[in-house]
Amino acid sequence: MKNSELKNGIKLIYKKVPGDITSFCIGFNGGALEEEGFPLGTAHAVEHMVFKGTKNRSEKEINKLCDEIFGFQNAMTNYPYVIYYGTTLSEDFNLGIELFSDIVLNPIFPKDGFKEEMNIILEELKEWKDDLYQYCEDELLYNAFDKRRIKNLIIGTEESINSITIEDLKRFYEKYYKPDNMVISVATSLSFELVKDIVENHFENFKTEDKSLRPEELTIKNHTSVKLYENNNHGVFVKLKEEINGAKIQYCYPIHDLNDEEMKALRLFNFYFGEGTSSILYETIRTKNGLAYEISSDIKEERGIKLFTITLGTSKNNVEKAIRLINESIEDIKNNKEFFTKEKIESASKSIKLKKALRLEKSIQLAKDLTCYELMYNSYKKVYDEVENLSCIDGEKINRLINRVLNFPSIQVLR
Repeated sequence: MKNSELKNGIKLIYKKVPGDITSFCIGFNGGALEEEGFPLGTAHAVEHMVFKGTKNRSEKEINKLCDEIFGFQNAMTNYPYVIYYGTTLSEDFNLGIELFSDIVLNPIFPKDGFKEEMNIILEELKEWKDDLYQYCEDELLYNAFDKRRIKNLIIGTEESINSITIEDLKRFYEKYYKPDNMVISVATSLSFELVKDIVENHFENFKTEDKSLRPEELTIKNHTSVKLYENNNHGVFVKLKEEINGAKIQYCYPIHDLNDEEMKALRLFNFYFGEGTSSILYETIRTKNGLAYEISSDIKEERGIKLFTITLGTSKNNVEKAIRLINESIEDIKNNKEFFTKEKIESASKSIKLKKALRLEKSIQLAKDLTCYELMYNSYKKVYDEVENLSCIDGEKINRLINRVLNFPSIQVLR
């Protein structure tokens, strides 16, 4: 792996991988967390509108070239970042990166098609709410927090989407689409020197007017520009939705105060508690009691989110029993100081490393992760480091951690 910084401040990360394809990801620290002073959903709307035409190409030309050059391409707005990514034949990397450089560097935000694109986003909002697990999560975050950006959808609300103007998009773009707020990662068999030359050729002239972000706004370097975290409102929240027959349940526990070593301990705990068909949750809720088809726990480690969650679906008549059994399972493992033996920790460490390696086998996923980790943590190496030396963590540390973290959850019931 190699990294470099262009003269204008763009960070370039390179990973050599075998094969005939090249994947790349262009990212900005310009996600929904940065929308203070803008309507909710502005970051996502910018991501849509940069594809509507540039100084050099029409929307139709962009769409045609995307189909011709890329085997896969997409864009995504998350709370902490926005990314543009794709996979080409290595021989076409220059064509692919040139097209995407034009899209992110030269958008014109045309009035023609703006209203139609906002209508598409409104339709996307409706589809988002049709996913019952997503709907349950959205309700949970809304009820669990008072001021955090994650209490509202990345996409915004119907009211906020309707209030977005082209001027809002231009202001947001000018503020956050800047070279010193940008990371490009490339996973390829091409040489580093060639990749660097190609990237420099298309991005070295990317300069902005002297409207530099204040140091506290450059969240790529300093993640304290906004209040990202707060303690949760604990308790059980119930949302009634007439058109569903069963029920969805989701827990969340804040984990924003954990350091890297503590996050590793939490991964080891989660491996046994809520991952896979041999986990404590699966055995208790499904195998022994037949209360759910699927149940799992997850660690959401992204900047601005940082939550430990539990998710399941059950019948409306089994909600109280499921919650009781989950709570009992948590207390049982918190009180079992002998559970995390050296052998169990070593076994979990190998499995966690294997799953990470399988994830990063896909070059597009590797490129995305390298960009996102650099944006969120200012360290692309964390992609690999977060699963190193897991076996060095002792069971006592894991037990102390879960006794500190797994208290006073926010629990959302959708029924």
